[in-house]
Amino acid sequence: MGQDQTKQQIEKGLQLYQSNQTEKALQVWMKVLEKGSDLVGRFRVLGCLVTAHSEMGRYKEMLKFAVVQIDTARELEDADFLLESYLNLARSNEKLCEFHKTISYCKTCLGLPGTRAGAQLGGQVSLSMGNAFLGLSLFQKALESFEKALRYAHNNDDTMLECRVCCSLGSFYAQVKDYEKALFFPCKAAELVNDYGKGWSLKYRAMSQYHMAVAYRLLGHLGSAMECCEESMKIALQHGDRPLQALCLLCFADIHRSRGDLELSQLKLHCLSEGIYRSKGLQRELRTHVVRFHECVEETELYCGLCGESIGEKNSRLQALPCSHIFHLRCLQNNGTRSCPNCRRSSMKPGFV
Repeated sequence: MGQDQTKQQIEKGLQLYQSNQTEKALQVWMKVLEKGSDLVGRFRVLGCLVTAHSEMGRYKEMLKFAVVQIDTARELEDADFLLESYLNLARSNEKLCEFHKTISYCKTCLGLPGTRAGAQLGGQVSLSMGNAFLGLSLFQKALESFEKALRYAHNNDDTMLECRVCCSLGSFYAQVKDYEKALFFPCKAAELVNDYGKGWSLKYRAMSQYHMAVAYRLLGHLGSAMECCEESMKIALQHGDRPLQALCLLCFADIHRSRGDLELSQLKLHCLSEGIYRSKGLQRELRTHVVRFHECVEETELYCGLCGESIGEKNSRLQALPCSHIFHLRCLQNNGTRSCPNCRRSSMKPGFV
């Protein structure tokens, strides 16, 4: 199969894929992979297979094709192709929750010299790294990476990347329990989809709706949460996006549990354990639990550097500074200093996030 025929078959597969004929698209691309002799065409079809298997939730298959793509990029001896393939390898490991490997491959991407694709893909690399740091509960590093990704998006007018970063920031703030920001960023993503997303895949709308549903549920707006989750599930079913279907099912379960007013399901494990140990007079177990809790807070840097209270125990308004240190908004407003209380950097101007 020559270069022109390879291009035609890749395009045929894309048209089938966009019309939700996923299995037929995969058959076309696999035939190109088996019979195609053009290395560039082989690289491109591997990229299509990586994306398709990612959206279908077949992450081990995604990783397999990403590894083959790396080998093809090395044969081509092209730095741009190598950067793209390492990014796909990082994403594959991110989906499989191999977060340390994700970070390693992202750093490899950032270390590749002088690639034309660097300006286009640098933001995506930072986003993937941020998601991995978030998966490891390294919140400050996650926030730094998301800010870098957002700067790439703004500097290059990449609204699609900005939409993805906003969704990840929604997850970030949901985890640290600033529910207003957890809603703000997915709403921003939804606005981008409405304003610029006419030619985008519907997965961007589904993704923003899902993160809005999570935030609405956490804020107790269960009707709005259900509407957003239903919209997201509808698109996920239409496109065969099994990972998003699973997330929506979990969100539905959380909404129904909240409607049942099962308050114990919303309590933190450490609060339950502390109450049990305290009521039974088990002082040694109580001390051990409290020490472990505070060690965890120290390791993840989830505390306000002004008041010393832990962040993430209850819904509270937070503010991230340009240095990516996080504080209670009320503490910053009452403090009056012009520098970050943690690292003493001079600017107190809020960052992007």
